[in-house]
Amino acid sequence: MRVSVRDAVTGLSVAGLMLPEGVAYAGIAGLAPGRALAAGIAGGLAYAVFGRSRFAVISPTSSSAAILAAAIGGTMAGVDPAQRDMLATALVGMVGVLFLLLAAFRLGALSGFVSRPVLRGFAFGLAITIIIKQLPKLLGITLAGGPIGAVLRQIADAAPRWNLPSVALGLVALILLMTARRVPQVPGALLVIAGGIALSAGLDLHQWGIALAGSVSLAVPSLALPPLALVPRLAQLAAPIALIVFAESWGTMRTLALKNGDTLDANRELGAIGIANLAAALAQGMPVGAGFSAGSANAAAGATSRLAAVFAALALLGLALFAGRWIALIPEPVLAAVVIAALSHALSPAPIVRLFRIERDPWIAVTAAVGVLALGVLNGMLAAIALSLAQLLYRLAHPSISELGRVGDSADGGHDFVDIARHSDATVLPGIGIYRPNAPLFFANAEAAFRLITIRAQANGTARLVVSLEESTDLDSTALDALGEFAQSLAQGGTALVLARVHDRVRDLLAAAGYADLAKSATYSVADAAEVSP
Repeated sequence: MRVSVRDAVTGLSVAGLMLPEGVAYAGIAGLAPGRALAAGIAGGLAYAVFGRSRFAVISPTSSSAAILAAAIGGTMAGVDPAQRDMLATALVGMVGVLFLLLAAFRLGALSGFVSRPVLRGFAFGLAITIIIKQLPKLLGITLAGGPIGAVLRQIADAAPRWNLPSVALGLVALILLMTARRVPQVPGALLVIAGGIALSAGLDLHQWGIALAGSVSLAVPSLALPPLALVPRLAQLAAPIALIVFAESWGTMRTLALKNGDTLDANRELGAIGIANLAAALAQGMPVGAGFSAGSANAAAGATSRLAAVFAALALLGLALFAGRWIALIPEPVLAAVVIAALSHALSPAPIVRLFRIERDPWIAVTAAVGVLALGVLNGMLAAIALSLAQLLYRLAHPSISELGRVGDSADGGHDFVDIARHSDATVLPGIGIYRPNAPLFFANAEAAFRLITIRAQANGTARLVVSLEESTDLDSTALDALGEFAQSLAQGGTALVLARVHDRVRDLLAAAGYADLAKSATYSVADAAEVSP
């Protein structure tokens, strides 16, 4: 890759976003700020070597930080900070290993099992959750924490203790950040952070009751294995973290690639993100992925290659090594404003409203959002994914059956057959029932589909039956047996069966399973099947 001045300038701009977001995301996870910086440096450099996205910026993300907080909060409650850090590092390493295993078995398509409605609902609920949990920092109060409802009650009860200077500083920072978003080339987050540091350096903000970020340092990497008793539990927690990180990362990478005419391989990116997480673990960091805000900022600022992300990581390293005392002066209300501004795009209900408009999966998105708010980040995400898969299985297990009719003049030998329920000009052929299952046939739906066809054929009194298998490119043994039993039952009742739109693989299976007559009479078109003599 050729070094360009644009990539260098872009990298510096992106580093200005990564720094405050990283420090803030470490706070979300309940870890030291240096862990986020170390993860962004090590993970970003590792991805630049093995990844292929021009615009992806690999660093800690809000979703990975929130899930990590939920994971370590439930597993590591009550342990001392040193052991907590060690277990968090082990969890990040397991996430990396899981990514590499998925890449080795070429399971990049698993990202599709987290549907977009789930991601949209999850992002909406997660944004609300994180923003609410940032409010105490913006208000200058300390709370016990807990579920979202409890946090809101504590905030309301603490109203007399709200720190007005902290509120004013946070709101001004938020207004400036939201205004700067209109000009992507301007590093708004960096400028706001610099302003906050200047205030801290020039004024004693402590006397105003405004908390500061505190010291930031990169830890010296050390290898320590977790207790064997916790390994199974950590492995269970690594799976949902890896799933959401890859779904979020692949969504970001794919969106930016399509927009700019690039091509990416999901399995290649799986492996690259896995190596990035292993590097983050070795650096004692946090889980890393391709966040949408950083990736979009990188593309908007004019990145031409992965070198922009390399410059961003190196700039972040320089800041961590030589600007630690300045980073420690960042006011917490400003950090809270940075997080709120970064997540504000996810608060738009438009994507969910669109699902209601097109009447496709709106309640999946709503359930994901409500699940995150009611059950917590980790359990809410798992509940939404489970519901999404359950809906998929329900749809596959209950396929609709279309009755087909000919479009056009039969004298002209029209070959187009369409659903008569949707096309008023379609004509049913006399004495022939033509049906099409509108989903692939497999063990969970084959018997139900053939039963529905039988009922409708008997109601219409047809003596010949054509079944189009255009949706089924293959059949498992259960569906194959159900088809044979269906044909045998029709034959006993005096009804002839012809299969149409049969794929070659299905023909071979029919012949091998002993249904040679069905395979021999099967046709490649519905029109040909309708002309087969009984």
